[in-house]
Amino acid sequence: MSAPTFALNNGVEIPAIGFGVFQSAPEETVAAVEAALAAGYRHVDTAAAYGNEREVGEAIRRSGLDRAEVFVETKVWISDYGFDATLHAYEKSVRKLGVEQLDLLILHQALPDEFELTLDSYRALEKLLADGAVRAIGVSNFMPAHLTRLLAETSVVPAVNQIEVHPYFRQSQLLELDAEHGILSQAWSPIGGITFYRDGSRGSTLADPVIGEIAAATGRTPAQVMLRWHLQQGRQVIPKSVTPSRIAENLDVFGFELTREQLAAIDGLDTGVRGGPEPEQITRAAFGRPIPEA
Repeated sequence: MSAPTFALNNGVEIPAIGFGVFQSAPEETVAAVEAALAAGYRHVDTAAAYGNEREVGEAIRRSGLDRAEVFVETKVWISDYGFDATLHAYEKSVRKLGVEQLDLLILHQALPDEFELTLDSYRALEKLLADGAVRAIGVSNFMPAHLTRLLAETSVVPAVNQIEVHPYFRQSQLLELDAEHGILSQAWSPIGGITFYRDGSRGSTLADPVIGEIAAATGRTPAQVMLRWHLQQGRQVIPKSVTPSRIAENLDVFGFELTREQLAAIDGLDTGVRGGPEPEQITRAAFGRPIPEA
C-alpha cells in the first residue's frame, strides 16, 4: 500500500501521508522508519532539532528502496538562522541523513522578534532551491502575519506551511491563507494526541464521542477518521507512531470517504486552543539550542 500524492506549487509531488519522527528517541527511530517504509510510506518528516536525522537516513538505507522513492523532509532550527548559518544547517542535515539532495527543506519556526533573521534564512533556502540542492522549500508554524510578510519580502512562495491542525484546533484562517497562495498545509499532530477539551481539561481526540460515532458508522478507527478528514479537506498529514500496527493503520485511509455532514461535524469540534508552543513567543533566548555538527 502507498499513498496518493499532492502536487506542490512548483510541480514536485509529495505523498499525501508522511511519517513523522517528532519525539521518537534515536534508538526507536530506525525501527519505526523501517516499519513505515515497509508498510508503504514514502515520505519521512524529520528535523535538525529532533536529533534523529542520522537514524532516519540509516532506516532509508536499510529499507533497500531507491533514494528517489523516498521523499525526505527536514527543518532548520532557529539556532541556525541567518543566511550563511542556514546554508551550513543544510550541510549538517544532508551529512547526517546521508543524502545528496533534500526533497523539502523548511524553516521550523518564525522568529517574530528577529524577523529579518528569519527572512535571511528563507533567502538561503531560495538559494539552495536555485542551486538544485533541494527540490522544494517551505515554512512551519508561520501564522498569518508571518506568512504575509514573508510573501512580501521574498521571491519564492513556500511550497508548504507545516502547522498544528487537528479536530480540536483547526486554524481555519491560516488554512484559508495557505490555500489562497497555493501553499500546501501540512498537519503536524493530525490526530491530536493529548489535547484540550472546551472546558480546559486535557483529553484525547481518540476518545471524542463525535469522532467515535463516525468511526462506528464507517467501520474505521477514530485515528483513520481524523486522517481522512484532513485528506478530504486538502491537507497533507504527518502522523507519528512507533507501533507497527498503528503505523500500518494510519496509512490505510484511502478505501472510504466521509460525508459532508461528517466533515462538518468534525469541523465543529474546534476549540481554538493550541496544544503546541505559541508561535508568537518563539525566541532564540527561550528556545535556542546548538545543533551538533554530527
